[in-house]
Amino acid sequence: MFNDIFLPCIALVSLTSLIWAMTVYKRIQEMRVNRISPQSLATSRGVSSLLKNSQASDNFSNLFELPVLFYILCLALEVTHETTLGYVVAAWIFVFLRTLHSLIQVTSNRVTYRFFAWLLSSICLFGMWGNFATDRICSVT
Repeated sequence: MFNDIFLPCIALVSLTSLIWAMTVYKRIQEMRVNRISPQSLATSRGVSSLLKNSQASDNFSNLFELPVLFYILCLALEVTHETTLGYVVAAWIFVFLRTLHSLIQVTSNRVTYRFFAWLLSSICLFGMWGNFATDRICSVT
């Protein structure tokens, strides 16, 4: 009934794919403009010292931090058949806030605004996990 929990997952994977493409484009562009040899980027030290435009790359990395917990929760909800409309709505809110976070980071990169989006998305995700854990604990007793 509420297996729509995977739609927010697909949206977040789509965002991650978009940021990945942006990262590749920006890196290749910067390497061409500054005549940077690919081999000079063989280590993370080389990357951080030679490539200055790291907003998309940084955001790509961010999309593999908290969102991993989101994907696990969505799978857990599906496996346990506990997906509700509330979880689906919260999942869309999480995806919206992560999209906002990404948009801020790859454009203006205003840390205060980005932090606010990150904080709200984190609270949303941990609230979902707290609710799931409470439901699981209560169903055992």
